[in-house]
Amino acid sequence: MCLSRFLICGLFLLCFFSNLKSQETDDAIFIKNIYNKVLQDGSAYQWLNHLTTQIGGRLSGSPQAAEAVDYTRAMLDSLGLDSVWLQPCEVPHWVRGEKEEVHILIPAANINLPALALGNSVATPPSGITAEIIEVRSLDEVEKLGAKNIKGKIVFFNRPMDPTQIRTFNAYGGAVDQRVNGPSEAARYGAVATLVRSMTTLHDDHPHTGVMVNKEGINKIPAVAISTNAAEMLHKMLLEKKVTIYMKTNCQTLDPVQSYNVIGEIKGSTYPDEIILVGGHLDSWDVGQGAHDDGAGCVHAMEVIRTLKELNYQPKRTLRCVLFMNEENGLAGGLAYAEAANKKGEMHLAAVESDAGGFTPRGFSCDAENEVFADLYLKLQQWLPLLEPYGLMLTKGGSGADISPLKSQRGLLVGFRPDSQRYFDYHHTATDTFEAVNQRELELGAASITALIYLIDKHGL
Repeated sequence: MCLSRFLICGLFLLCFFSNLKSQETDDAIFIKNIYNKVLQDGSAYQWLNHLTTQIGGRLSGSPQAAEAVDYTRAMLDSLGLDSVWLQPCEVPHWVRGEKEEVHILIPAANINLPALALGNSVATPPSGITAEIIEVRSLDEVEKLGAKNIKGKIVFFNRPMDPTQIRTFNAYGGAVDQRVNGPSEAARYGAVATLVRSMTTLHDDHPHTGVMVNKEGINKIPAVAISTNAAEMLHKMLLEKKVTIYMKTNCQTLDPVQSYNVIGEIKGSTYPDEIILVGGHLDSWDVGQGAHDDGAGCVHAMEVIRTLKELNYQPKRTLRCVLFMNEENGLAGGLAYAEAANKKGEMHLAAVESDAGGFTPRGFSCDAENEVFADLYLKLQQWLPLLEPYGLMLTKGGSGADISPLKSQRGLLVGFRPDSQRYFDYHHTATDTFEAVNQRELELGAASITALIYLIDKHGL
């Protein structure tokens, strides 16, 4: 009797592991087919070419942003999806105006500094602003100096991104508070304007724009980013003497504009109420072509849907591609999407966002509500043997700004993580162009995201 039970148990385990091995083999073959399809017959690079070179920078509220909505909707329509639609969202409409001017005033001649106004900045008076400059490294230093030392001056925030951080997004996170909140903090103590060192580890002459927040109840002042080389030069001059700056900006905030998220989906065959989202943000800053940030993410998301459709894969769960509007200076698209989803009672099993450029894939970082994260992350780790041959790892961490409002739905939030070393060379600059994106790296990213989406859909969480 015991021997019979032992044999039955042995046969059961043999069948179980045999089926498991067969399943893993099937998954490995399909993932290889995904990579083959994208690398041999992908559309992402072609889409990106049109989005960047034919449309260009897509600042929220601009004609280019509206054109990008029409173009990507047409491309999704051409894929034969179950449904494609536009989701309304009201977006801010900030415009840069004429080229910024920033000069160091010296007796012999003025020194021009490469500069870009920060998003949401106000303009200077028509005659510009001339004032002495004072350098700080932190928001705390502004508070310590107080109105006595700051009133009537231009505050220069000059804290570099930490070059010792291997993941450059960590370095960015450690420095960007001075760009986002610095102008309002300086205004609190009577500053007339601010200069901010560009957010990059690279020393060059390309200024990096980005959003700043005007806090309620605090006077709005002009805020401008200068290049890292300019910041270094200004710092050295300030060590020797007082420096006076002239600056002129021409920014305006116009009335909000009606815009849209672009959405396409394939309905699930077995669990249609479980949604797996893949997305990027369609808007970009106005000074470049928005290639890495975030044209790459948008075409990644579109390519996921196209590839699975081309491979005749019938998803068990609803696969939804979402191209969000207004991530850069307001997050209107992400907030509108989450609000609509919650009102409908939708459940997002997983949401994957690509918003870190079109560089070589390194893996994915994961986030969720604390009480469900451990189980979801453990499930995901079971697929590492299928992802590691493609150089992909899984880590704990953030996901993406646009999908973060979905966290309360208790699904898994995932951020695509390509190599980050060059990302902030281009981020928010005039050099973020189509030519800066390598076709193979872009396509490897699309294939990697598709592989993860496939595994989540087939096996669930």
